[in-house]
Amino acid sequence: MKLFFKIMVVLIGFQSFSQVDGVGINTTNPQSTLDINGNVSFKVVTLNGGPGGSATQITNGFYINLVPSSGNLEFILPDAASFPGRTYILRNITDAFTAQIYSFGGQFFPGDSRVATSAPINMTPDTAGDGGDVTKTLIFISDGTNWTYGT
Repeated sequence: MKLFFKIMVVLIGFQSFSQVDGVGINTTNPQSTLDINGNVSFKVVTLNGGPGGSATQITNGFYINLVPSSGNLEFILPDAASFPGRTYILRNITDAFTAQIYSFGGQFFPGDSRVATSAPINMTPDTAGDGGDVTKTLIFISDGTNWTYGT
């Protein structure tokens, strides 16, 4: 009986310190599951492109600098079904080569369309240096089945 009582006291103690409405960072009244009142930093990774048929896997990071080079243009996202909600910000940081984006699973849907586009998604360099290449930086979000992307 004493053991049961001790277990109950511990469980009640854990429950009294848990927040069921959300977790707040720098706030005492979280309005969402995670409410951050301040700046947020994300992991930045730089990846070199892979050759045709052997694309560099994108598995780590949030903001990814892509470095395609001659003969090494390919990058591949994980299967969208395996990582629902996964978000990547990809940026082609070269001024000479197009980065080509593939996926291990799921189709690519532009954010403004219900029609899938075929792989690869081409992320062009800013060869003119005028900032006019809208696919130089793209955001990819897994919906649990496919990848939605846009600027």
